[in-house]
Amino acid sequence: MDMARSAMIPLTLAKLPRRQPATVADIDWTKLAVPEARRLREFGFDQGVAVEVLHRATLGSGPIACRIGRMTVALRRAVASAIHVSTAG
Repeated sequence: MDMARSAMIPLTLAKLPRRQPATVADIDWTKLAVPEARRLREFGFDQGVAVEVLHRATLGSGPIACRIGRMTVALRRAVASAIHVSTAG
């Protein structure tokens, strides 16, 4: 696989490095429970929205704090794994 193609493959928000700006590429709504999906929509998560991971809990399964717009939200890792993001490079 060439470098241009690999740069276009989105990664999940759960795997996005801290402080790296990204854009929501897709959300796998089927992986989310109805209340989780509703909460994401209320926060404004949708394709094309800018997002950035600010902090991860020190334990491997702890929550992830991320910025969406001017808001900071905490997401469970399972929820963050359903959000696919793309980076500029």
